Formats: sequence, structure tokens, C-alpha cells
Amino acid sequence: MAKSNKNKLSKNERLNALSCARRAKSSAPNSKTADNSKSSSGPPKFADLPGFREIRLQKAAADLLQITNPFFRAHDARAGATTQINGETYLNFSSYDYLGLNGHPRVQNAAKTAVDRYGISASASRVVAGERVIHTELEILIAEMHGVDNSVAFVSGHATNVSCIGQIMQTDDLIIHDSYIHSSIITGAKLSGAVRQSFPHNDLDALENILKLRAHKHPRTLIVVEGVYSMDGDYPDLPRLISIKKKYDAWLMIDEAHSIGILGKTGRGIAEHFQINPKDVDIWMGTFSKTLAGCGGYIAGCNNLVDYLKLTASGFVFSVGISPPIAAAVCEAIRLMKKEPHRAQAAQSNGLYFLEKAKASGLDTGGSQGCAIIPIMIGDPLKATVLSARLLDRGLNVLPIIYPAVPEKSARLRFFITSEHKQEQLDFAIKLLTEEMIKYDSNPISIQHLIPINID
Repeated sequence: MAKSNKNKLSKNERLNALSCARRAKSSAPNSKTADNSKSSSGPPKFADLPGFREIRLQKAAADLLQITNPFFRAHDARAGATTQINGETYLNFSSYDYLGLNGHPRVQNAAKTAVDRYGISASASRVVAGERVIHTELEILIAEMHGVDNSVAFVSGHATNVSCIGQIMQTDDLIIHDSYIHSSIITGAKLSGAVRQSFPHNDLDALENILKLRAHKHPRTLIVVEGVYSMDGDYPDLPRLISIKKKYDAWLMIDEAHSIGILGKTGRGIAEHFQINPKDVDIWMGTFSKTLAGCGGYIAGCNNLVDYLKLTASGFVFSVGISPPIAAAVCEAIRLMKKEPHRAQAAQSNGLYFLEKAKASGLDTGGSQGCAIIPIMIGDPLKATVLSARLLDRGLNVLPIIYPAVPEKSARLRFFITSEHKQEQLDFAIKLLTEEMIKYDSNPISIQHLIPINID
């Protein structure tokens, strides 16, 4: 795919832009020492917000390298194992339609039928006039999928975590979470005002040490982990987590955004994978936007939990009900996942195949266990971004993941492997990636090599 020169800056213009951005960054006042008094020169500027100058610097550097921004790249239609961008077809590893249900004829027809019956919007909060029959149907299916009493559906996956944690935990409580936990859980913990502490990723000895020291000092303790970690493709030891939470009388919450459809013989998640009683976990959270081909999120658990959230969680009470066509589509996706377990098995098989082939090619896959998400660890964010651009030029769409989504110096190319990928596509992706890694390492790129040292 040829690069477009439209609106490109000249070399001198690019150098000047980068130089200006660097000067702006170096001259920015230190927030710890700057005068906090209100300036008389007018209202505050959005350009003075934390991180804005760094964004400008990154843009200038990308333009200097003639790298197209890999983010917000528009796809022409539904993205599956392949996708269309600007009329060109690409092998796609950047979508989490894990079981290929987004666009399945039955899922589409369910949504279309719901449009004819309900329209597009619920048109009100469910507490007042926005409750629809399809909402109840959806929440019954979610509860059955998890093997628990009840569930409640939210319009946003992010808001699900924020609203649930922010509501059930109080200022005197303790929240302990994995250090790799999703941003929405941290936001919810901050909203709650509870004491918050993280433990090193998947280090349950460290978790238990924290509980020994602190759990007895708080009326409620919540442990939060993910079913499959979205940046690393690994999962926790659930049986041991349950044992620990029982020992210290804590609640256990599992975010199954990326494990539904991926773990378990029929894709029902980490409880099915470990063959444990799902009621031993206090709070199940999940999203509709991955395997279930919709948009939104849910909490599943005992009746008391669900009843409480339906009447108190601000992200539910003060929000419109989930769009009926989306609810109907998700219902059909759940039924299809249950009826066609070969989809989950194909996703699992493909993930393990890609992981083994990548390792055999000498690629660093971090701690991935082959659960649909397989990072190729790069380290340097510039290298990850350049590799992504070069792979796109060769017909492969995979995005770089850089700070702050992951820690500094742990940039990666994140591959989403689905049930729809063919082995020859997986082999081809590894071949291209290996070739481009070798090319880059033989002639690495550095901003310092591209600009005069004496630029000020």
C-alpha cells in the first residue's frame, strides 16, 4: 500500500516542528514548582494540560520519520481475519471478534428484527421507562452463561467497572488488584475512595502477604483480577485465588472481557477452564464488545449484588438502557457460542499454534499462554511503531501498543488471534514479522540520527 504525500511537510518543516516541540517540552514549567496563582492573561489553555506537549512531540517525530499514525485508522467495513482499509485488503490481527460472530447472519438478523420491534434506542433509563423485554432476556442468558443467579447489563464496559467498584466499595475498604489490571478498574477504585494497592502481576504470594498485613484493618476487601490479561494473553491461578479469598474473607472480582469465548471447552470463561464452581467468585464482569459482537458490559453474581447495583450504580441508574438491537445481537451471539463450541476450540487451537510458531521463530512472546492475545515484545516504542507501519505496507494490519497502555520500554505488537484465522495466514504473518524484524535490527532508526545534534 503506497504512502500518500498529501499534506506532508518538507524536511525542513518537519525538523522545525520537531525542534519547536522539543523546546516547548524542555521549557515547560515544573508542576511542583510552578506558581499556582491564576494568570491574568486569560482563561487556562487546553494546550497546557499534562501530556499535551508530549503528544505534539510524538506527532512531530512520526512526521519526521514519515510514519502514518497507526491509531484511529478507518476500516471500510466489518473487520475479521481480513479487513479493508482505503479499498485495500489486509490480513488483520487487530480486532477482538474472537469467534467471528460480529456479522454472523443470525446475529445480524436478531439486531434487524429488534430494530423493527423496538427502534434503535431504549429512550430512557431502565429505572423509569427504558426497560424492554429484550433486556431481561439478555440478563437471564448472561447469568446462565456464568452459572450464577442474576446479572445486570450496562451500556459501556468501561463504565461497568467504574460504576460497580465505585458503588460497592467505600472509603474505609481495601481494594487489591493485579498490577496489570485494566484502567477502568483503577478508575472505579479511585472513585470509591477506598484504599488501593496492587500486587506484582500474577504473584499470588505477594497478594497473600498484602492480605495478611492489611485485610483485618478494613471492613471489606475486594480482590480484582482479569480472566485473560488484555495486553499479555495470560491468566491467573483461579483455584488458588478462591482459596486465598476464602481464607481472608474477601470478595473476588474477575474481569472476563477477554476470557469469555476464549477459555473453557465451550468458551464460558475461566471458571469452565478450571472446572470450579462459578459461585465461588463473588463478582463476574464481562463485556459485549469482544466475543459477543455488541457494545456494553455486565456484572453477574448473586441476586443481592444485582438488585443493589440496579438501584444504586450511577452508570446504570442515570444512563439510558442498552440499545435493544445490541441486546438482541448479544443474546443471539451467546446462543451461537453455546450451540457451536467448535468456534471456541478453533480460537484456542489457533492461539496455541501462533504462539508455538512465533517462539520457534525466535520471537519474544512475553508471558502469553496463547489465549487469543499474543504480544510480540519489542521494547522500544519507536521500533514497534515503525514495524507496524512496514507490516501494513506489506499487507498486514497489527497495531503497536506503547506507553501509557503498557509500561515504558515494554512496547509490543499485539496480535489478536481468532477462530477465523487460517493456519496459512498465521504462518504468513510470522514470516513477514520475522523478515521485518531482521531488516530493522540491521539498520535501526533513531530520532537522534535524523536531526542535527545542535537543534535548539
